[in-house]
Amino acid sequence: MVLVLVMVSCTSAKNKEGLNIEKPNIILIYADDFGRGLLSSEGQEIIRTPNIDRLAEEGIRFENAYGSMLCAPARASLITGYHDAHGDRWTISAGGIYKKISTGEMEQEEIEAGLDAQRGDIPESEMFLGEVLKEAGYVTGEIGKLEWGFSTTSKEIKRHGWDYHYGYYDHVRCHGFYPPFLFENGHLTHIDGNTRADCGKTIERETEEAFKERWDMEGKVQYSQNLFLEKILSFIRENKDKPFFLYHPTQLPHGPVAIPEVADEYANDERLTQIEKEYASMVKMLDDHVGIILNELKELHIDKNTLVIFTSDNGHEIYYSQEGRILKPVRNMATNEFFDNIDTKYYSELAGDVFDGNDGMAGIKRSNWEGGVRVPLIARWPGKINEGTVSNSLVTNYDFLNTMADLVGVNIRNKKDGRSYLPQLLGDTSDGHEYVVYSSFMGPALVTNDGWKIRYYAPKGIFQLYFLPDDYREEHNLIKENPKKAKELTDLMISECEGDLANGWFKNGENVLPPIKNK
Repeated sequence: MVLVLVMVSCTSAKNKEGLNIEKPNIILIYADDFGRGLLSSEGQEIIRTPNIDRLAEEGIRFENAYGSMLCAPARASLITGYHDAHGDRWTISAGGIYKKISTGEMEQEEIEAGLDAQRGDIPESEMFLGEVLKEAGYVTGEIGKLEWGFSTTSKEIKRHGWDYHYGYYDHVRCHGFYPPFLFENGHLTHIDGNTRADCGKTIERETEEAFKERWDMEGKVQYSQNLFLEKILSFIRENKDKPFFLYHPTQLPHGPVAIPEVADEYANDERLTQIEKEYASMVKMLDDHVGIILNELKELHIDKNTLVIFTSDNGHEIYYSQEGRILKPVRNMATNEFFDNIDTKYYSELAGDVFDGNDGMAGIKRSNWEGGVRVPLIARWPGKINEGTVSNSLVTNYDFLNTMADLVGVNIRNKKDGRSYLPQLLGDTSDGHEYVVYSSFMGPALVTNDGWKIRYYAPKGIFQLYFLPDDYREEHNLIKENPKKAKELTDLMISECEGDLANGWFKNGENVLPPIKNK
């Protein structure tokens, strides 16, 4: 056993600077709609996240990390290395199609054939995240929520480079936590005791009837996140003697709210309503599972040779509403007025978010305010990443592929938008990206490494300029005082959008392929 551990720990590669770096095992935990304000290490006062906090205490925490504004483009950016404001990098598929297996309307083979035909062939020149690690000799695994579009296929998953896969193929089905079936290496696997075609999805508006429906456990026996944890531990154990890359896109804490039981520490918390207690328990479960994974690494004696990364796809979102507390669509609870997203915008204290999940920033998921796109990014690699490090480097979701390629010594076949932040992980204090760009339901935005941000509100054709180091909450539009800076950044943003700002304006339904129909 000792000999095997020595052999694994000595596996190395040269990165692009020519440095010999050990090939660690790599685990990426990709949370869903996890605002950075949910972490106690970021000041969260109600929910405790000791295990994710431990990653930060024993590793590095990035203060200026960006995701995307929505699930599907975030995941596509992660595995391709492109930002989501292009016009031609990918097309997002519609969700909901795999529900037709439960209703008996369609079979798996028919659905997959339709989706594959709709998307067409993927160019051989294209390179994906799993593929990068496979090329470096890693065993690759993806366990959890799908990583492409709002629906995917076994053919796509293999093309993206995954040796092992277990989880959902359909984003809409991910809105329930009690799936009657999941997929394992392309094969449909029935989940005993789960019989609900909607995977146990419930409504978000809290009423007495909604509470009863949520806790009606008929046909809801096995909770998906617990199933994922079992597969994660099995994957780690089976591959402990070889370099592995495990990607875990969890559903948590995406809603609608569902949890097998309320955690004891929140059950009698008078600050919280019942559904808030349940939401807090979802965040706690994710943190608990991070702790279980870390303990497993230690028990297998591979802890010191494993890089563990925790981040989120996008910023915070609210998955419950209750009269007099918080409502969806979000609004100012004191005035009952909707935010115009020009002069008025979402802040936790105005909208009624008791958790302040976006950490005091403006906006939430789908927006191009900071609260919609800034995410936690934490990494731990004992002996390689200095403990308790805080980095102010500008990094983003679409950097991850380049970072992994740099780490394991793989040359990427085609040019990506991302750049490696491996130097920052290992102690470099440089600024990272010169700028990052992202799309939203409101339009694109661009942020520079010195903190300038240009924001385009497409519905009204309005540009706004902010200086984030002095304006964390985006309260002071400086465009009139800084016309030269505004033009410089606007031109840069238009260029990144390939000459058309509409490429950075995600309009629901217009950016998604039509659903596959029954023949």
